[in-house]
Amino acid sequence: MVGRSLALPVARERGAETGGAKQKEEEAAENTEHKEKRKNRARKTLNPSPPPSPNPPLAAAGDGDHRAAMATLLRRASLRRAIASAASAATASCPESYRQVICGSTFHCRDFASKAKKKSKSSGTDSGEENMSKKDLALHQAIDQITTSFGKGAIMWLGRSEGHREVPVVSTGSFSLDLALGIGGLPKGRVVEVYGPEASGKTTLALHVIAEAQKLSGGGYCAFVDAEHALDPTLAESIGVDTSNLLLSQPDSAEQALSLVDTLIRSGSVDVVVVDSVAALVPKTELDGEMGDAHVALQARLMSQALRKLSHSLSLSQTVLVFINQIRSKVQTFGGGFGGPQEVTSGGNALKFYASVRLNIRRIGMVKKGEEIIGSQVTVKIVKNKHAPPFRTAQFELEFGKGICRSSELFDLGVKHKFVKKTGGAYYSFNEQQFHGKDAVKAFLTKNESVAKELEMELRRLIQTEPPRKPEAEDDLLDDSPEEIVRPETSSEEDLAAIIGA
Repeated sequence: MVGRSLALPVARERGAETGGAKQKEEEAAENTEHKEKRKNRARKTLNPSPPPSPNPPLAAAGDGDHRAAMATLLRRASLRRAIASAASAATASCPESYRQVICGSTFHCRDFASKAKKKSKSSGTDSGEENMSKKDLALHQAIDQITTSFGKGAIMWLGRSEGHREVPVVSTGSFSLDLALGIGGLPKGRVVEVYGPEASGKTTLALHVIAEAQKLSGGGYCAFVDAEHALDPTLAESIGVDTSNLLLSQPDSAEQALSLVDTLIRSGSVDVVVVDSVAALVPKTELDGEMGDAHVALQARLMSQALRKLSHSLSLSQTVLVFINQIRSKVQTFGGGFGGPQEVTSGGNALKFYASVRLNIRRIGMVKKGEEIIGSQVTVKIVKNKHAPPFRTAQFELEFGKGICRSSELFDLGVKHKFVKKTGGAYYSFNEQQFHGKDAVKAFLTKNESVAKELEMELRRLIQTEPPRKPEAEDDLLDDSPEEIVRPETSSEEDLAAIIGA
């Protein structure tokens, strides 16, 4: 009993202590809740709740409500696009101060416009790629890759290029030859070969080309590479060449001559370069050797290498490169046979391939004044022409020490095109006057420069505006008469030299 009485007060004391602890815990929890509420109120005061969204989510509805919601979205998208386009226009045309008024700040305005542009550009590209076939897309990708690797202009569409379709030309100084060439002269940026026998007028024709180039607007610069060391300055001046603006070089070797020609062409400032002649271009190996040393196809190999480089340089310039060439009698061999060409040109076959125009000039007669021979009658056959039909011929007179007889050319072409009318016998009517004989008309044109220039302008206008040749009649196309077979000017000997020189 005594033990129980002692235990009861102890239990009561422990129960009182336990109840006090619970009460303290409840008071602490209430204090914590009050503190949290105060913190939340302070947060709401400092950070007010955001305004409701301008585009609230759509509530689930039926079909009618869904269509109305979609229409609302479409209207909002179109409105955004309109705002984007207006912002881009404002940034492009308005000054800085107005941009800030319109868009708030320049940075946001530019950012907004750029995003709109990128979006429209990407959508346009996607639609374009969808419309293109796989073949077209692959081709465009290949063209872009070529342009990136090699630069703009490395590849282009021929019919869509902005370049001139008509080839610029330099007159030859002969009206009949300009007419026969079909384009009014020698093409710029191309190789021209003039070949023929001795004293046929090759150098004279080349000097006339230089004189005509110097008459072009701005005054053309020309160069004459005299490999034969035989140019007569007096003859050049009498023909009409301005020797003060003519570059002259007399090289020691073929390598030196062709190197300076390449340098002049690459400059892009020279209109005509004449090399006289291919046969006189002596390779350095041949110069350093003895007289009896054999050099098989050395010149042909050098010409083939040089023309590969010169053709690229010419394509980037507007220079006419004229090679004067000589002919050699061909020795008949087992491969040539009989009845083939009896003459060949010097320097191998490379020049024949690279030349756009090849002119075969020959003397066919003499021009006399009484008993005195004052000139020669010359014919030029266009053996090759890449710009007009070939195998046409032209004839004109060459006066000794003067060059192409201009008055004779005007008379012959005037008669051909009905500017000079033949009234009967040896009488001619021109410029409302009567003349007896060709020499009288020539003398009149020589004395009256204004009349000659007027006739020249009429003839040039006629040459430039001459309509193309009409196609052959159907009866001619169906003609069964045998055609004349002409053997080409090649042989196994020339092919062998070309192979060795390649």
